[in-house]
Amino acid sequence: MQPPVLPDATLARVLRLAKIDGTGVLAVAGAFAIGHAFMGDRSGALIGLAVAGAGAVELHGAALLRRGHAFGLRWLAGGQLYLLAAILGYVALRLVSYDPALINLVLTADMRQHYLDAGLRPEEMDLIVKWSYYATYGLVGLLTFVYQGLMLRFYLRHWADVRDALDEN
Repeated sequence: MQPPVLPDATLARVLRLAKIDGTGVLAVAGAFAIGHAFMGDRSGALIGLAVAGAGAVELHGAALLRRGHAFGLRWLAGGQLYLLAAILGYVALRLVSYDPALINLVLTADMRQHYLDAGLRPEEMDLIVKWSYYATYGLVGLLTFVYQGLMLRFYLRHWADVRDALDEN
């Protein structure tokens, strides 16, 4: 059996995770926002910026904790909830706005021929593409819910230890 982790070690772990997670979210979502902006997709760019904002919120919470402000924990937890809401909102938007015409633009002639060579009729091919679209966004929503839930749980579970570490310093 291992001894309990000291509050200072817990604070360091929380800060490290917040920095990695916040930076990753900010970088990836920012890149997606820029990519969508270059493609002229305003809604995609705005959603990318909203998600990138969640990374900035988490980094701000970590900076507050580094300066000894316990309310940085609220920023960390709130950032997870904000990110969850932003991504689930994006997923919901995509699920209700399925457009077969856009999907057909993505399918090249070679891809269509591959499906036809496999013995699929065009209506079966359209059904596979449609359900693949829904399954992909459903999986993104599910994974987001699980990941952000685990991150929130981590922050909440270590809340008291982080506050103790800040009180000692």
